[in-house]
Amino acid sequence: MSVGWTQVALAGLWGGVVAVERKAFLQAMLARPLVAATFMGGLLGDVASGLAVGMLLELFYLGTANLGAALPDNDTLVATGTSAAAATLTLATGAGSTPAIWSLSVLVFIGLGRVGRRMDRLMEGYSARLARVALSSAEKGNLQRAMRQNLWGIWPHFFLYGSVTAACALAGFFLEPLMVALPNRLVRGLAWAYPAMASVAAAIAAQGSHAKRAPLYAGLAAAVVTAVLVLLNRQGLP
Repeated sequence: MSVGWTQVALAGLWGGVVAVERKAFLQAMLARPLVAATFMGGLLGDVASGLAVGMLLELFYLGTANLGAALPDNDTLVATGTSAAAATLTLATGAGSTPAIWSLSVLVFIGLGRVGRRMDRLMEGYSARLARVALSSAEKGNLQRAMRQNLWGIWPHFFLYGSVTAACALAGFFLEPLMVALPNRLVRGLAWAYPAMASVAAAIAAQGSHAKRAPLYAGLAAAVVTAVLVLLNRQGLP
């Protein structure tokens, strides 16, 4: 097994950038799971894994919102971490991107959403304390110092979330022996788990829309995803 440290570094860099973009800078929707994961796949040379993971997680987290003091799961961290792991696992196996790899990555790293929520709460406390210090500096007329303190508050987010994403990319390389050792039946089961998870995510997204016919839309979305995957499987496509 050979670890691609360049891919690990790139994953950490992008994970840090979108973590900052999610809360403190730009906020141009780059941190949404579909965008963040697809870009991650492109950086690591595996757009297919990034797109597949991002699409599933975008549907799964589509109805979440940060309202008041309630913090939802960190959909950005789970997207960057899972897509990074899927891309590096694909690179390590050398067999190309597959639904089995996507499913395994999602199952292993889906818990990052809750980990990210705890990190968010920790970082919000730190940011609040720093904001009070910056406000005190501004009230004393030291605007340059206040600006530096506000900018300094961004870097812990970048390094913390970037480090977690880089660790996920590194973990992808270490998952390769496990993936290779799995029985063929289990690998096929993981491959079929991806459309199943995508169907559930589509149903959750439709249900979360609160439309009058949300259950109908959820059922149709799940049926369409399942039918497409069955058709592709019958034609022998990956």
